[in-house]
Amino acid sequence: MPTRPHLIMQRIGIDLGGTKIEGILLGEDSEVVVRRRIPTLQEEGYEAIVGRISGLIRDLQKASTGGCRIGICTPGSISPRSGFLRNSNTVCLNGMPFKDDLEASLGVEVKMENDANCFALAEAHFGAARGFQNVFGVIMGTGVGGGIVLDGKVHQGRLLIGGEWGHSTLHPQGNLCFCGRRGCVETYLSGPALQRRWNELTAERLGLPEIVSRLDSGLATGAARRWKAEFLTNFGLALSNVINILDPDAVVLGGGVSNIRFLYDEGLREVHRNVFSDFADTPILRHQLGDSSGVFGAACLGHGLREEAGQDVSE
Repeated sequence: MPTRPHLIMQRIGIDLGGTKIEGILLGEDSEVVVRRRIPTLQEEGYEAIVGRISGLIRDLQKASTGGCRIGICTPGSISPRSGFLRNSNTVCLNGMPFKDDLEASLGVEVKMENDANCFALAEAHFGAARGFQNVFGVIMGTGVGGGIVLDGKVHQGRLLIGGEWGHSTLHPQGNLCFCGRRGCVETYLSGPALQRRWNELTAERLGLPEIVSRLDSGLATGAARRWKAEFLTNFGLALSNVINILDPDAVVLGGGVSNIRFLYDEGLREVHRNVFSDFADTPILRHQLGDSSGVFGAACLGHGLREEAGQDVSE
């Protein structure tokens, strides 16, 4: 019986940011065919953003040689109840049928995921976790988020909140979070939270790079050493809880906090110390794609690490 021909489509990824919209067209071998950036201009409102993204996608489609699958990385996520976007820092998008309106404008289906899921997917396909089957991707920056990739695909979950590590509870009576609860991981491991804690302990207002430089200088005070010890304890507890539940093949760290070198030796040991196993060897990896993770992750939406024909699309 003859084998049915398998068509590998080109892929378009769109990364919607607060100040820029980036688009990429990937060819059949995952090579970059076209890459473009335009300003978001969110002050022009919701309809203008939908129009700008639609126009960018049409431009990328013109450069393609056939059909394209389209993925969009956006801050926030789609509510499974209403179908509207929620929790986006591009606030004019919140409460709007963003996915539906884009599909109506383009006349084709689009896949849409939040930035943490796209980060995890990009690092699993093209970055630090390439070659690992099940990956947990962590973003520790202004906020804390996470994404789960199983067999090369994003695991969304029933409520589309799979990987929302930043709002799991670390200390039940702890710091107040913007979400209204107390003790969320984000209130301890985000960049702003770490800077606030440094100020509380030392009465100094420093950015995170300056704090780490102070620790690296060997002149750290007792208060500074306490800051580091608390940070490592919270990091170890929070991430080991994920490993105990998910048991991923690898964890990838992204966001500004991921640039702290001691997370990959001292932090790794603290995580492994809290894992419920007679041994722990889960690798904790620093991201490779940086700001490109959103657009590359978006281009991977709807794809596993292997296409239906069994070809490795990451090669």
